[in-house]
Amino acid sequence: MKKVLLFTALAAALTASLAQAGEKLVVAATPIPHAEILELIKPTLAKEGVDLEIKVFTDYVQPNTQVAEKHLDANYFQTKPYLDGFNKGKGTNLVTVIGVHVEPFGGYSKKVKSLAELKDGATVAIPNEGSNSGRALLLLQKAGLITLKDPTNALSTPKDIVKNDKHLKFKELESALLPRVLDQVDLDLINTNYALEAGLNPAKDALLIEGADSPYVNFLVARPDNKDNAAVQKLAKALTSPEVKAFIAEKYKGAVLPAF
Repeated sequence: MKKVLLFTALAAALTASLAQAGEKLVVAATPIPHAEILELIKPTLAKEGVDLEIKVFTDYVQPNTQVAEKHLDANYFQTKPYLDGFNKGKGTNLVTVIGVHVEPFGGYSKKVKSLAELKDGATVAIPNEGSNSGRALLLLQKAGLITLKDPTNALSTPKDIVKNDKHLKFKELESALLPRVLDQVDLDLINTNYALEAGLNPAKDALLIEGADSPYVNFLVARPDNKDNAAVQKLAKALTSPEVKAFIAEKYKGAVLPAF
């Protein structure tokens, strides 16, 4: 009888332990602000039975590749235009779950203090990824520095420039490398997550920057087979909570804006 009771107690304890552990969710993110925001909501998700593991990446390719190959459950680092371009180029079928925040894209310089100071033939560094390249060029067009063949094309490249009065020379680099060439070029168009990592304050340091109406929202992304999973949906809810909205406002002071 004692053995039966002992076995029953052990079984109950194991069941309780498993219930407490809950479902594990492995999510890829770039360091700032994505991983920081995910760290904030880990305790909230733990209370709801979701064990969130954050895998930090410093590039924009592996987070998508590993979710598509089912090595990871989801990722949080990218805009819809970038995702669309990735899916088309790589033959993947990743989908958005929910939009979380906007990182206003900006242009920075250590050589000039205003766009008016840019000399003829100045060198401008921009991202080499399709949607990010187009995003940079659209911002330069909005500032009056260039004119594009299609002023609305989010996938424009330097080849699509039809007017360039200052004869700007474009240097295309992987997004993560752009902060490293800030002192080597006249104007550097940098994604806000990499600008923050480099110690730049977009709200103060950018010579030109997108407004709060930017369409480039950063999304939680998953696969069609798991986007409606209960744990993924709990993550989506936590990412768009009042707690996260307050954290973004306090932590990033305008460099990152909630999209909900």
